[in-house]
Amino acid sequence: MKHKPLAYRMRPTHIHEIIGQEHLVGDGKILNRMIQAEQLASMILFGPPGTGKTSMAVALAKSLNLPVKMLNAVVDKKKDMEIVVEEAKMTGHVVLVLDEVHRLDKAKQDFLLPHIESNIVTLIGCTTSNPYHSINPAIRSRCHLFELHPLTVEDMKIAIQRAVEDDTNGLGSQSVTVTDEALEHFSFAANGDMRSALNGLELAVSSTPENNEGQISITLNIAEECMQKKSFSHDKDGDAHYDVLSAFQKSIRGSDANAALHYLGRLIEAGDLESIARRMIVCAYEDIGLANPQAGPRAIAAVQAAERLGFPEARIPLSVAIVELALSPKSNTAYVALDKALADIRSGKSGDIPAHLKDSHYQGAKKMGRGMDYKYPHNYENGWIRQQYLPDSIKNKDYYQPKDTGKFEQTLMQVYEKIQSD
Repeated sequence: MKHKPLAYRMRPTHIHEIIGQEHLVGDGKILNRMIQAEQLASMILFGPPGTGKTSMAVALAKSLNLPVKMLNAVVDKKKDMEIVVEEAKMTGHVVLVLDEVHRLDKAKQDFLLPHIESNIVTLIGCTTSNPYHSINPAIRSRCHLFELHPLTVEDMKIAIQRAVEDDTNGLGSQSVTVTDEALEHFSFAANGDMRSALNGLELAVSSTPENNEGQISITLNIAEECMQKKSFSHDKDGDAHYDVLSAFQKSIRGSDANAALHYLGRLIEAGDLESIARRMIVCAYEDIGLANPQAGPRAIAAVQAAERLGFPEARIPLSVAIVELALSPKSNTAYVALDKALADIRSGKSGDIPAHLKDSHYQGAKKMGRGMDYKYPHNYENGWIRQQYLPDSIKNKDYYQPKDTGKFEQTLMQVYEKIQSD
């Protein structure tokens, strides 16, 4: 066991040893209730790397003294799964912990499904991907879905201190001391990834010689060297990336410039200028719209400047545009009005175009009454004259509902209200 990595050795063997994830394993919570009832159901555990998905899966099975087999959906073959099922038939039940479950191909899935349904095999799948995006519905519908959250700094401190003190699986036999500053750094720099924190601690201990008292003292400098700079917590193809994009747009919509800049920074670190550009332009028209019509062209200009400059200078025009977008007045009235019109059209509420609006630029149009009573607005005072434009069946529809936000839409509102009242 000692040749195994520290993070592996410190995996919990019982639900009560699990650190964090109180929303699942705390008193009265769902996984705790499963163990209390001795009814472990098939499930998918999903969340960021290092949050303890596989460790939790094994701990749940061991809490009930159930036989556990661990496979990987990418590496292990269908034959390996057949061996697990044969063992399950002999013993009556096996918990199969399947890493990378989102990579399960159809042949393996089709083989496992009947055994999951009969409960000979309890499947606990582990994945960093959102199961609603990545896991086949046939598997997903037969499993409960539980999300694991990144561990807090306090969770990390507990894990590190436990590893330092554990004589059996940890570092307790080596007389290791970790300064408060080093403990803080391990816990913070790991960014919620317990495996990263324990790997850093193990490297620090193995590379630090004992002092005259026979102790291994881990200082802040050693911790910084061993943790290095943690890679960013999402990549352009991961589910977390879409969460950042969502938070980015919602922060702009919510007029929080600080949060918008924070999430912009994350996206810049991920190097995804294309998604930044798309969300900026969408925000300018969807969330700001008529409250500040120039936001759209200026967002496009900022994107074009960023594309020409490239990173790192691209961040400069992007930051200017993001602050403007976040602090601009907001209005979604234009596209909401269009969506109402589209809803009527799609539900069959359209009707015939009034005859005076129909095309009259062809021979015989007058005989058919096309365009005969059309009033040319420019021939009237202020370029406007009342006449019906909508079909008879919906002639009184008011799709556009202006907001009193931003000087431009306030002006439009005054015009709109005057036209409606005349």
